[in-house]
Amino acid sequence: MADLQEALKRFQPVAVSSIAEDEFRLRLRGLQARMIRENVKAVWLDASSSLTYYTGLSLGLSERIHGALIPSEGAPLYISPTFEEPKLQTLIRIPGDVAVWEEDENPFDLMSDRIDAFSCPGHRVAIDPATPFVFASALMQRLEGRIISAQPMIVAQRQVKSAAEIAIIQTAMDASYSVQKAVFEGLRPGISTTEVADFVNAAHIALGLKPLFVAVQFGEATAYPHGVAHAQTLKAGDMVLVDLGGILHGYRSDITRTYVFGTPTDRQRFLWNTERDAHAAAFAAARPGVACQDVDKAARDSLKAAGFGPAYQVPGLPHRTGHGLGLDIHEEPYIVAGNATVLEPGMCFSIEPMLCVYGECGVRLEDIAYMTEAGPRWFCPPETNLDRLFQPVAG
Repeated sequence: MADLQEALKRFQPVAVSSIAEDEFRLRLRGLQARMIRENVKAVWLDASSSLTYYTGLSLGLSERIHGALIPSEGAPLYISPTFEEPKLQTLIRIPGDVAVWEEDENPFDLMSDRIDAFSCPGHRVAIDPATPFVFASALMQRLEGRIISAQPMIVAQRQVKSAAEIAIIQTAMDASYSVQKAVFEGLRPGISTTEVADFVNAAHIALGLKPLFVAVQFGEATAYPHGVAHAQTLKAGDMVLVDLGGILHGYRSDITRTYVFGTPTDRQRFLWNTERDAHAAAFAAARPGVACQDVDKAARDSLKAAGFGPAYQVPGLPHRTGHGLGLDIHEEPYIVAGNATVLEPGMCFSIEPMLCVYGECGVRLEDIAYMTEAGPRWFCPPETNLDRLFQPVAG
């Protein structure tokens, strides 16, 4: 694995500013404005990515409830086990009081009492959709008839990225693109999928990112969207699929490349070009004001015209065309049939209409786009020519 190890030595940590506290405050004000319009007195943010989005606080999910209550007016109220409170104080970026509970106390009684004591507008209580059922059901019992989902309010903000968020995602995507390129250039006969995966994780660390995931598939295993349970060894003529991502300041990268190790057969070239055309059709359909479902349809129509599908039938595209990207690897907006959400500037989403031919191979070209007033833009250059991978497009 000498070539990949040499590539690893060349990687240096990337740099980009994290989200500033002023932006967290702006997000909270936006949430509170929505709360007042919806007659919501408080929003519960569990130990989830939404807690990070609004407060900058990142907590690990456990059997103990831990997070923040956001009143419709005023500062957050952090809820914490008593023994976690000293550490919590060192992590808080947006000032607010902390309400604690001991191991033999019921935190849901504490939360209910504190919500009732808030002197702010609203009656209902909206719960973070990432809240575990055991927590949500306990709150529902104490606040009977008042609980609703906070998902619509949270999604409305989170799916439209700010300039600072896009800058972080761009830096993370550039880093992951360089890892993809290094893998492509460093493959050799006999290398295992495990060796490649280990390199991908080490490369992201060298670039200053936290490894998020990596899926490496060779040959027939490329036909399965989420891979197979066993490792594979590379040989000439294999289709290669590498899907990878990292985390930078909490934001995710995600990029997939598929190609042939060696000389492609006519069949492999046809499949790759068919995937490329569906990928391009989805990008061409994505415009401000267009519904997510129409982008999915464009990719599916392209595949159908080439003899695949229809709908979710295989050989063809068995899953949605794409997903949103941000603090979560999969988030709104989803590029899928039935989703009438209209694309608007600031939305970031993948385009990955994978072509699956079970028993033979699969091709997935996954890129992340972000919407501007003038239309979509790629974070990284897409692949358009199987014979000129990772090379700038002329003109």
